[in-house]
Amino acid sequence: MKKLSRLSSVSLLLAILFAFDKILSVIRQMLISSEFGISEALDVYNSANNVPDMLFMLISGGALAIAFIPILTEVLGKEGQQKAWDLFSNILNIGFLITAALAIIFSVFARPLLQYLIVPDFSAEQIDLAIPLLRLNFISTLIFSISGLVMAGLQANEHFLLPALAPIFYTFGQIFGALFLAPETGFRIGSIQLPSLGLGVHGLVYGAIIGAVLHLLIQVPGLIKYNYRWRPKVDFKEPYTRKVFKVMGPRLITMFLIQMVFIMQDNMASGLETGAISALMYAYWIMQIPQTLLGTSVATAVLPTLSELFNSKKFDEFKEKIERATKVMLVLTIPVAVIAAVVVEPAIAVFIRGLNADEIARVVLVTRIFLAGIIGHSLVELFARSFYAQQKPYVPMLGAAVTLAIFVACGFGLIKLLPNWGIASEVGIVIANVLAYSAQAVLLYILLNRRLVIVLGTEKLQTWLVFGKAVLAAVIGGALAFAVINYLPRYQHTLMAAILAGILGIGLSAVVIRKELVYIRQL
Repeated sequence: MKKLSRLSSVSLLLAILFAFDKILSVIRQMLISSEFGISEALDVYNSANNVPDMLFMLISGGALAIAFIPILTEVLGKEGQQKAWDLFSNILNIGFLITAALAIIFSVFARPLLQYLIVPDFSAEQIDLAIPLLRLNFISTLIFSISGLVMAGLQANEHFLLPALAPIFYTFGQIFGALFLAPETGFRIGSIQLPSLGLGVHGLVYGAIIGAVLHLLIQVPGLIKYNYRWRPKVDFKEPYTRKVFKVMGPRLITMFLIQMVFIMQDNMASGLETGAISALMYAYWIMQIPQTLLGTSVATAVLPTLSELFNSKKFDEFKEKIERATKVMLVLTIPVAVIAAVVVEPAIAVFIRGLNADEIARVVLVTRIFLAGIIGHSLVELFARSFYAQQKPYVPMLGAAVTLAIFVACGFGLIKLLPNWGIASEVGIVIANVLAYSAQAVLLYILLNRRLVIVLGTEKLQTWLVFGKAVLAAVIGGALAFAVINYLPRYQHTLMAAILAGILGIGLSAVVIRKELVYIRQL
C-alpha cells in the first residue's frame, strides 16, 4: 500500500481536527438551541456578530493572514527565520493597532451601524440589546487580531497542528459560555444540576471571549518552538511589509465583499418572520461542517505548498497540484452534498433542540439548499488560494464582487417573488447564496485555466469524467441513503436511520469513485 504524500497527510490531519471541532460545535449548538431555539434574542445575538466578524476577517483572519503566508514563505526561503520573524512582528503590531482603532470607531457608532445597515427592520428594543453585544464582541476581535496572524505564521513554517487545534479551544470557550454563563436554569446531567449565571445572550459573548484567549494561548508553544521573539516595531516602509500590504489591498476588498454577503443576508432577513436570521445561521453552520472538512482542510494545506512551488518556478508541479486538488474537491463534495441533504432532517431534530415541528421543517429546507453550495464554496477556497499563491489577488477580488452583485440582485428579487408561489422568503436568500458562489467558482476556474492552461485544457476530458463519476456516485449513494432513511423497519426518519443511511450512502459512493479517490493519495 502506498503511503500518503505529505500534503495528503496534512490534509488528513486537518480534516480530523476540523471534524473534532465540528463535533464540539454540534454540542455548542445543541446547548444554544436548547436555551434560545429560534428566537428574537438569538437573532439579535447573531446580528451583533457581523461587524466584529468582518473586522476580524479583514485584518487578521483573512485579508492580512492569507496575503501574508506566501510572502512570509518567500522570506523564510530567501533570508531565513530571523528576518521572517522580524517581518511577522511588524505585521502583527500594525494589524493589532489598526484593529483597535477600528473597533473603537465602530463601537462609538454602533447604533447607526445596526439601525441603518445591518438590521434596519429591527425594533428599538432589539437594537438596544444588540449594541452592548456588538461592543463586547470587539474584545474577541482584538485577541483574534493577534492569534489569527500567529496561525498564519505557523502555517508559513509548515506547522499545522497547533493552528488546527486553536479553533477547538475557541469552541471550548463557547461551550463554557453556553453551558454555564447563558442559561437561566442550569443544565442537568443525570441527577446533577450544573450552576448557571443566567446572563442570556451576553453569556454567549463572554464564552466567545474566553475561547478567543484559549485560541491564542494554545499556539504559543509553536512560537517558542520556532524561536519567535516579539519586537516592538511599526515600520510601514520596510520592503516586505509594503509588499504584504500591496497584496493585502485587493484581499482586503475581497474579504470586505465576502463579509458584505453576510451583512446583506441579515439585512434581508431582518424584515422577515422572527427567527429568520437564526434559521439561516443554523443552516449555514450545518453546511459548513462538511465544507470545512472537505474544502477548507485541502485548501488550507495546499496554500504553502503552492506558494513554495510558484516561488521556486516549478510551474508544472504547481499546475499538477491544482489539477489534483480540483479533482479531489469534485469527488468528495458532490456525493457528500447529496447524501447529507437526504439524511439531515433527523439530525436537525435531535441536535438543534428547542424547535417545534414547523421550525424544524423551516431549518431543514434552507439547510438542504445550502448543502448544494458545498461544491461552489469549496472550489472557491481552492481557486482563490491558487491566485494568492501567485501573488495575484485581483482575480479573487473580481470573483467576490461578482458574488456580492449576484447575491444582492437575486436575494432581494427572490424574497419578493417566492412568497407569490407559497415559498418562504428566506429560501430565496439561500438560493441566491448558492447561485452566487457557484458563479464565482466557475469564473475563477475559467480565469485560472486561461492563466495556467490547467483542467479545462489538456485535462479537459479527464476532469469531466471525474465530475461525471462524482455525480453518478452522488445519485447512487443518495438513492441508497433515501431508501434506508425512509424504509428501515421500525426506525424510519430516526437519527439511527440517518446515521446508517449516511454510512451506507457514502460507502456505496466510495465504491463508485474508488479509482478517482487515488487523487487524494497523490495530492
